[in-house]
Amino acid sequence: MHDDMVQKIKSDPNYRKLVTARSKFGWALTWCMMAVYYGYILLIAFNKELLSTKTGAGVMTWGMPIGLFVIVFTVLVTGFYVRRANSEYDDLTHAIQERVKA
Repeated sequence: MHDDMVQKIKSDPNYRKLVTARSKFGWALTWCMMAVYYGYILLIAFNKELLSTKTGAGVMTWGMPIGLFVIVFTVLVTGFYVRRANSEYDDLTHAIQERVKA
């Protein structure tokens, strides 16, 4: 890429908005995911009794639904990011491309 085009992109207000919004949103989702994942790992390490407690008369323990929650949460966070990227971030990217082409 040519240096003048790089400078043109970097000086675009939509580019700064895109970088800021995507970074803030990405870090927020990262911290949420880390809290859920490491919370589960800490439960495994320090509260095995809770995870091994049966949920009823059957054989299922609390570890199974909590572990399933971690997996489902990961899929939901990914879907949430993709939805935002496909709407807001793609629009900003197209606006930047149009301005740089002109």
